[in-house]
Amino acid sequence: MTLKLKNFEIGGDKLTVLAGPCAIESLDIMRETAEGLKKVSEKLGINYVFKSSYDKANRSSINSYRGVGMEKGLELLAQIKKEFDLPIVTDIHTPDQASVAAEVADILQIPAFLCRQTDLLIAAAKTGRIVNIKKGQFLAPQQMKSLVKKVEDSGNKQIMLTDRGVSFGYNNLVSDFRAIPIMKEFGYPVVFDATHSVQMPGSNGDSTGGDRRFVPVLAKCAMAAGADVLFFEVHPNPDQALCDGPNMLYLKDAEKVFAKCKEIFEVLRND
Repeated sequence: MTLKLKNFEIGGDKLTVLAGPCAIESLDIMRETAEGLKKVSEKLGINYVFKSSYDKANRSSINSYRGVGMEKGLELLAQIKKEFDLPIVTDIHTPDQASVAAEVADILQIPAFLCRQTDLLIAAAKTGRIVNIKKGQFLAPQQMKSLVKKVEDSGNKQIMLTDRGVSFGYNNLVSDFRAIPIMKEFGYPVVFDATHSVQMPGSNGDSTGGDRRFVPVLAKCAMAAGADVLFFEVHPNPDQALCDGPNMLYLKDAEKVFAKCKEIFEVLRND
């Protein structure tokens, strides 16, 4: 199944990329990233959706940066949407956020640790927006079928499923690329989250570590496994980012990574 969004299709013959800073820090950073990634996507001929979160509720420490809050965050996302004519994806964490976020966001993203929360899935489904369910690190891909059914039974078949690795001992994730064809059997576009998959959860004690060196490798593997969509967190200067810096891509490196992934995507589509 393909999903219609704006003037393109997700899951069709063009690669779709969801990308942007982890958490909203400032309008300037959002603008720089949106402008840069829009230029890259237009040059490469891929579909682009801007991503950033007004709140990152699942943090390692109570002192970790979470974002600018829902009201301010949605204002800034609406500004980016209008200024750059881009669709928007953002996270929601509680059922009451769904209808409010849906006034701005074209895709409502269910965070991995919240993927089984029935009330959250129902509320997201009832907005009529595309619902992107991120597979929890604790779930097998087969278990996502029941989460799909929760959204379908709530009257919404605008669904995407995201793989972002699975817990492998302590402080590590591993990507099992069998998850992509398994989840594609449910009939909806499958996303691979290339940046969260290189996280090292809690490895820094009061913060999460990561290793962005492996983002391109995993992204290319996901394309070869048949993913329809790629998800990247991208920042002009990840080492200065307030959230998830170790696993985010540098904005300057995005074109090279996206271009190679597009090549593999098109080989698979024409196979």
